[in-house]
Amino acid sequence: QVQLVESGGGLVQAGGSLRLSCAASGRTFSRYAMGWFRQAPGKEREFVASISWGGASTRYADSVKGRFTISRDNAKNTGYLRMNSLKPEDTAVYYCAAGSDTYNKWDLYNYRGQGTQVTVSS
Repeated sequence: QVQLVESGGGLVQAGGSLRLSCAASGRTFSRYAMGWFRQAPGKEREFVASISWGGASTRYADSVKGRFTISRDNAKNTGYLRMNSLKPEDTAVYYCAAGSDTYNKWDLYNYRGQGTQVTVSS
């Protein structure tokens, strides 16, 4: 089992930045790819970004390319999502997940966190 806990969410003005963290415990985090997803009120959960177990391969949703950066520090069992140039439409609960590959589908991940709220004011 891998337990995932997100942190770093909060309220930020449009144009601002936040860095989310995903702390992992349990089985070796470095064996798993990691993904970030988000869900806004009244909308389906959507893919944001993913990173391979070693960090060499990353994927991004078109809506965040050039603004968000996914990374990981396996020595610290922690993944990150750096979010720059935030927009009101980025407001959502952000979730991290761990799985066998850099999937863009939530259901394909084996382990999932409980989420952290990000609110971007205009």
